[in-house]
Amino acid sequence: MALIELRSVTKTYGEGSAAVQALRGVHLAIGEGEFVAVMGPSGSGKSTAMNILGCLDVPTTGAYLFRGVPVQRLSRDQRALLRRRHFGFVFQGFNLLPRTSAQENVELPLLYRGEGVAARHAAARAALAAVGLEGREHHTPAELSGGQQQRVAIARALVTQPTVLLADEPTGNLDTQRGREIMDLLAALNHERGITVLMVTHEPDMAAYARRVVRFVDGVVASDTRNGQATVPPAAALEGAR
Repeated sequence: MALIELRSVTKTYGEGSAAVQALRGVHLAIGEGEFVAVMGPSGSGKSTAMNILGCLDVPTTGAYLFRGVPVQRLSRDQRALLRRRHFGFVFQGFNLLPRTSAQENVELPLLYRGEGVAARHAAARAALAAVGLEGREHHTPAELSGGQQQRVAIARALVTQPTVLLADEPTGNLDTQRGREIMDLLAALNHERGITVLMVTHEPDMAAYARRVVRFVDGVVASDTRNGQATVPPAAALEGAR
């Protein structure tokens, strides 16, 4: 069984003549422990698909299954619980609270869960150590480099011990060297901890860290490549969406 699966998923925004079809019948299955790069031009549907996978949105039609459970049938509260328990998010802009220490930023997801103070502190320190920031717990974002801020953001995503890490352009605000360091970290977390990583990127050299590359074009999966071998012929994928 796939960890997460999209079956004939469509997503339409708006109504009537103003309607925009962001996804046009997407089929995608991802196994536990995979590292998948999601690519495609602006407006291709990749961000919409990621929002659905992260339980931030629901399909208009079709099914999204998480470990066999149809997510679109869950209530809003149930989806929020699934998101908090199984998904970690990393964004291009870091999204750290500016006047809050690294440790306090990392503790936030546990605070929302209602974890006790001692448990939060211990988990946050362990997460920061895992991303190479031991000793920086009390630094604010302004006292950290861009690469270090992204490491804090990754620690915040890791602190809940997620099944899936969703990274949206995680190296977009970093120089090449810091970007490679972040990609080395994501690859290590995938390999050593078995965390499933789904990463949106427009940079081919960053996508090369993934073992699988899925390309979206015009709301469908145009290609799906594993270790250089295409598993979904582009022409067939586009034809099937018509």
